[in-house]
Amino acid sequence: MKSIRLEKDDHNIVHLIMDNPNASANVMDRDFTESLSAAVEQLKRVEFSGIIVRSTKNTFFAGGDLNSLYAAKIAEAKSFFDSCERLKTNLRWLETQGKPVVAAINGTALGGGWEIALSCHQRIVIDSTAIKLGLPEVTLGLLPGGGGCVRMPRLLGIQGALPYLLEGKQVRPQQALKAGLIHQLAASEEELLQRAVAFIREHGKQAAAQPWDQADYRMPGGDAKNPENAQLLMIAPAMLEKKTKGCLPAPEAIMATVVEGSQVDFETATRIESRQFVNLACGQVAKNMIGTFWFALNEVKAGASLPAAARDDKTSPVQKIGILGAGMMGSAIAYACASKGVEVVLKDISMEAAAAGKQYAEKSLQKRLQRGRIAEDKAHGILSRITPTDSNTDLADCQLVIEAVFEDRELKRKVTQEAEEQLPSNAVFASNTSTLPITGLAQASARPQQFIGLHFFSPADKMPLVEIICGEQTSDETLAQAFAFVLEIGKTPIVVNDSRGFFTSRVFGCFTNEGISMLSEGVNPAAIENAAALAGFPVGPLAVSDEVSLTLMGRIRQQTINDLQREGKPAPTHPADAVIDRMLELGRGGKAAGGGFYSYPEGGKKHLWSGLQKEFAPKAPLPIDDVKERLLFIMALETLRCYEGGVLRSVRDANIGSIFGIGFPPWTGGALQYINQFGLKAFTQRAQQLAEAYGERFSPPAILLELAETEKTLTDNP
Repeated sequence: MKSIRLEKDDHNIVHLIMDNPNASANVMDRDFTESLSAAVEQLKRVEFSGIIVRSTKNTFFAGGDLNSLYAAKIAEAKSFFDSCERLKTNLRWLETQGKPVVAAINGTALGGGWEIALSCHQRIVIDSTAIKLGLPEVTLGLLPGGGGCVRMPRLLGIQGALPYLLEGKQVRPQQALKAGLIHQLAASEEELLQRAVAFIREHGKQAAAQPWDQADYRMPGGDAKNPENAQLLMIAPAMLEKKTKGCLPAPEAIMATVVEGSQVDFETATRIESRQFVNLACGQVAKNMIGTFWFALNEVKAGASLPAAARDDKTSPVQKIGILGAGMMGSAIAYACASKGVEVVLKDISMEAAAAGKQYAEKSLQKRLQRGRIAEDKAHGILSRITPTDSNTDLADCQLVIEAVFEDRELKRKVTQEAEEQLPSNAVFASNTSTLPITGLAQASARPQQFIGLHFFSPADKMPLVEIICGEQTSDETLAQAFAFVLEIGKTPIVVNDSRGFFTSRVFGCFTNEGISMLSEGVNPAAIENAAALAGFPVGPLAVSDEVSLTLMGRIRQQTINDLQREGKPAPTHPADAVIDRMLELGRGGKAAGGGFYSYPEGGKKHLWSGLQKEFAPKAPLPIDDVKERLLFIMALETLRCYEGGVLRSVRDANIGSIFGIGFPPWTGGALQYINQFGLKAFTQRAQQLAEAYGERFSPPAILLELAETEKTLTDNP
């Protein structure tokens, strides 16, 4: 029993102690399954009054072994299924052997950890806000495969369980107690064990059965045939389809498991769950999501994309920053930083403008207060950390300044120089530009080695990604400080090299331009938006163009033309340009201008502008797969060009950035993983077909042709 040991105390209680000797956390791997089997066999041969399941680690149990799940193959499905059933047979024995079993939960219990706890008759948790409980498997393209889809509905009812299963909802101990997930709270680890022992001694065999194993048990709210549930479940598939567009198989599998499992006996329900779990784990979508949202994301946060010098650089937390520009972006960055304990000087050309910027935080916090999501004293503390000003002298002790003014090179030069006059010599200056090369902007700085790009995404307080752009003279020390700051404020950093549009803006622009191009070709605008949704994009290219603003898109294009003319280079053209120009002539610059591709009736729901039919007359419809794949391929190809050209430093940054920053469909695992899972030869052939039909922009770059020829994949771990 490598991962589990058994100890009996003076009260004849057996402590089933989970202690993986090869890792910092307990995981549901093959060793654990074998150890649990051995423990059960030993328990069958000894006399005891109860069992306490506990952990020696800081976490109670970390969940499934994602390494083995990531490697699962369809050819191994039968043995994988048998292993799942073996694990669940042993957990089932624990809850039916006739003596009370207590889960003494000393730390976070997610996924398989929570499923172990569910198999215990009493769940006691240390009352700490650092502890999380729940079943997040759906976020990795999986379902809970250790009994979670069976026990949660039997504990909370179908409707009560679905948010935990379908959304991966996680709760803290106090919330779990109110929800009926746990039975007791303890103030410390010592009290945790005292309460566990006391429960077994006081209740004995009378507490040794789960609610669902008692003769008078009825599932809360009834099973799937109950009229109230049946009414909900009649529309549930349509609701799921509307949300997932058929791109994410896990929610549908969870719903099927819960519905079918509620109508059969416990053992049959667990077999249904195992079959669905194995089917998902062996599928491509789960592998895409595990590879990106677990392995790649953890590597990104650990600094895998940083050069060794930056990774080893010791940085201190940023305590005070300055933000230049109190518009929508600057205000949201200020709120995001203040929410994480950073003092913020929010500077604009007037006190009135700066104070208006602080109102963004005030309004956001007011909404959270009304919904009971934040305490009043905490909200007041966040607001007190934002100081509006119209004076550069207030920047004097800032460790970092973020410039968030309009995309105008001259304006950025002016505010950079004015701010640097006040800053300490070791302060970092960052530009939030979305398109202008950092090396060029750094020419305005007296210390270009301390100049870097920090590209936030709108709304900056909610979007998880920050794109860090290194200019030609940016030092490793500056990069290390910027990287640490992004982590400090709870964001995910990716690191890219300098170029026009960097990575995210270049690729995002391809998405919007492709959608707009199809409009100019006579593709029905509703077909464009619906195809984007069916491909898994959160927002269609026409809708997101309205949000960004056609006016801004035109301004960025003009700035690009001006810059390239100064360099003696020809300006690029795109079929979308004429459409954008025509929309601006019509006064339809986007949502902020009152209307763009969509109309925004006051008090009503937005809808596609009826004038599009007149301006861009529909022609023969394109195949829906062509519309979907034009959007997916154009982004994947431009991402690949960024990687080929050295703008992107890693495949992981490409995948994380494409999903977290610019809305590439999560089911793909990211823009470069989409190419991998499509198959490089097949992707190359399809790209060539699209190029012949729709333009040279779909032509596969040299790196793709080479990889397809050698049958290699895009990876950071060859």
